[in-house]
Amino acid sequence: MTETPARAGFRVAYLLPVLLFLALAGYFAWALLSGRDPQRLESALIGRPAPAFALPALLPDLPGAARADLAGKPVLVNFFASWCVPCRIEHPYLMELTKNADVTIIGIVYKDKPEAATALLREMGNPYDRVGQDRDGRTAIDFGVYGVPESYVIDAGGIVRFRQPGPLTPDVIRDEVLPLLKTGPS
Repeated sequence: MTETPARAGFRVAYLLPVLLFLALAGYFAWALLSGRDPQRLESALIGRPAPAFALPALLPDLPGAARADLAGKPVLVNFFASWCVPCRIEHPYLMELTKNADVTIIGIVYKDKPEAATALLREMGNPYDRVGQDRDGRTAIDFGVYGVPESYVIDAGGIVRFRQPGPLTPDVIRDEVLPLLKTGPS
């Protein structure tokens, strides 16, 4: 007895959900076993020159920040704001970093009132060699900032080598940031 086309279509209709389930299960198994950190947001800037920018100074005794300041030696660029709670959590680690290592840190104040950002630095200390004001957020957009705090290590040639979305931690500073900042001219 031969199978009718209607009966064959009926059989495929039963198999389709099973095939879809197996395809989805395979995709999720691959995602779990791939070793990728799902929390890690990749940056399109890694391996590329830092974007052009020129920002006015926040503090009268320190210069603002510009793309030209990113050449000559590795630097850490840190986007922050006074209203950002994780920025306050990260701040002591930045202060410690400047005490224990010869590093250059450029601060970029993201969409903040100058008086509020100045008060934060007076209250918690200033780890920055330069502090620029990104009042409209344009520089943050050019860097691809998702939110503050966010930090970038730029090598001596002005190339972005590392991005840390969210606050820096002692482990990230020790394992990722310091090795890149100590590499010297590229």
